[in-house]
Amino acid sequence: MIFGKIIHKEIPSQIIFEDDQCLAFHDISPQAPTHFLVISKKPISQISVAEEDDESLLGHLMIVGKKCAAHLGLKKGY
Repeated sequence: MIFGKIIHKEIPSQIIFEDDQCLAFHDISPQAPTHFLVISKKPISQISVAEEDDESLLGHLMIVGKKCAAHLGLKKGY
């Protein structure tokens, strides 16, 4: 999986933020002037397979996205 390779630094990326739960990085093929991804270090292939104990992790991803957007100067539409 490509995200696993990015997390393990096997594929270079322009990292915005990283902690023990997630990694935020600029998209290699941006669809907007500023386009970044926030991914969980725990493999969750799709939201429909997330488990009850993933609740705090999924909330953390949303907050990290908000903080990264603010750091990059995005005020709306992120």
